Amino acid sequence: QVQLVESGGGLVQPGGSLRLSCVASGFPFSNYDMRWYRQAPGKGRELVADISSTSGSTVYVDSVKGRFTISRDNAKNTVYLQMNSLKPEDTAVYSCNVQFYWGQGTQVTVSS
Repeated sequence: QVQLVESGGGLVQPGGSLRLSCVASGFPFSNYDMRWYRQAPGKGRELVADISSTSGSTVYVDSVKGRFTISRDNAKNTVYLQMNSLKPEDTAVYSCNVQFYWGQGTQVTVSS
């Protein structure tokens, strides 16, 4: 069965950095686009970043462009989200996604 397991969240001060990881299993990872979403308290789920399966091309929501980087390691069945210059408004539960499958999410809190 498909499994997505995120890690790397935590509490960080504004301006700090975190790297999220999502280890995938149960499907041919290299064949699928992968996405990171986030959901802040009281808000809907938002697509943060997408990375294609073939070219590795990436797409970002405007609010994170220039600060976040999505990448993948097909040998490790892992997708990453490097988050720099974090802001309080980045506080959310971050989840990775493929097709109709979701991980359990990892909490990111940006606060001084």
